[in-house]
Amino acid sequence: MSKETITNIKIEKASTSKINEVDFSNLAFGNVFTDHMFVCDYENGAWQEPQITPYQKISLDPSARVFHYGQAVFEGMKAYKDEQDDIWLFRPKENFERINKSAARLAMPEFPEDFFFEGLNTLLKLEKDWIKKGFGNSLYIRPFVIATESGVSASPANKYKFMIICSPAQSYYGGEVRVKIADHYSRAASGGFGFAKAAGNYAGQFYPTSIANKEGFQQIIWTDANTHEYLEEAGTMNIFFRIGDKLITCPISDRILDGVTRKSVIAMAKDLDIDVDIRPIKVTEVIEAANNGSLKEIFGSGTAAVINPIAGFGFKGDTWELPKIENSFASKIKQAIMDIQYNISEDKFGWRVKV
Repeated sequence: MSKETITNIKIEKASTSKINEVDFSNLAFGNVFTDHMFVCDYENGAWQEPQITPYQKISLDPSARVFHYGQAVFEGMKAYKDEQDDIWLFRPKENFERINKSAARLAMPEFPEDFFFEGLNTLLKLEKDWIKKGFGNSLYIRPFVIATESGVSASPANKYKFMIICSPAQSYYGGEVRVKIADHYSRAASGGFGFAKAAGNYAGQFYPTSIANKEGFQQIIWTDANTHEYLEEAGTMNIFFRIGDKLITCPISDRILDGVTRKSVIAMAKDLDIDVDIRPIKVTEVIEAANNGSLKEIFGSGTAAVINPIAGFGFKGDTWELPKIENSFASKIKQAIMDIQYNISEDKFGWRVKV
């Protein structure tokens, strides 16, 4: 392995690459990782020297507090390559700000902006060959922070590890997706940390989602914890409903993730002259719209899938199928966003950032 230093990041390059072992035409999401990773430790009240090393296992004490008290937050981002071999990020500052917002809610130290972007850009330049051209291809980027201090006293840790790992990706979901509207289990409660991308928020979804899977649904649309009357999120995505020609999504709160793609969908829909309504939406309103034929679309939005159409939904034992329509809002908005991500169209919003 060779070592070199670029600015203040210590780089240790992998002696050989794994890239030739990868079938890029047949990728399962999040199972293959690139040759390098970014690492920076927090101790003695400060972030230490950042470094990039070969992708490898890490060693933690069994009493590391991440295992016992769940101090772990993460982000999801993507890098794209255009036909000129230039690499682009999509609204990366939103992800940087949100991981620090998540960290602060879990009493974890915020990460410096210059470390984040210098580390990310340096890592992506090293891994440029892993970012494949072609619409739909991308490099999924996973920044995360975990508590590493040993000891099982119930208090915030004094040591943390910030890391960025990368995984080549195609589309996240395959096939038709049907969702179950929650009427018992909850994802988050008011005053909690549902707005944070904290590991525990996702762990708490797995059991009720597994029950829904056995009933023939791929995901859950979560409802408010107090009454289960209002629709909030869908699995790992923010959720949108098209009733008539109006696109409706619920407002964010301390229960709901402030999705980067969600904000982009709202802005793009307005730019496409689609009427967008951001307001609370009741389960009964969606069922009534499904029954009278005015419910045209439901789709989720998120970094991995961008937009994922939903084919049908269930609630308390009843099921509804959505119509198959051409020129859907979902397809129009997704195409417009991806055209920006892949440097195909003009970016009037200033979302696209060159690496």
